[in-house]
Amino acid sequence: MYHYVESGLPNVWLSNGFVVKETAYGEAVAITDVKGLHDVIGKALAEKPAALTGAEFRFLRKELGLSQESLAEIVGVTGQAVAIWEKTDKVPTVNDRYLRGLYLEAKTGEADLMAAINSINKLDHEMYMLNLEFEGEWHNQEKECA
Repeated sequence: MYHYVESGLPNVWLSNGFVVKETAYGEAVAITDVKGLHDVIGKALAEKPAALTGAEFRFLRKELGLSQESLAEIVGVTGQAVAIWEKTDKVPTVNDRYLRGLYLEAKTGEADLMAAINSINKLDHEMYMLNLEFEGEWHNQEKECA
């Protein structure tokens, strides 16, 4: 058995799929198909019935290629808030569920949820005004403010 601490998770043990090698610097472990391993770990975490721990939340975030700051921007909090969730194991339920859903959606490849989120997030940072016109009925003409 190999305790796979490189994942950042304290409870991952491999029964096979690794080779221990002796190097000039000591023992080294080579893992077979790290991407496949991380996919299995991520899916198991995203589907587990209990709340995510901070380490599990961090694992899923990293597997999505998101920094604390980029995830924070998506969910409307600060990067420091995400850091605190990961450090204290106190991830708000809505963010726990959101990250799980985002992870599962990203891994199915059936929809580009990340692109939609990034687009919405970009819109939130730009100023818009409502330009309402009446021509027999009201029309909304959204225009970007300079």
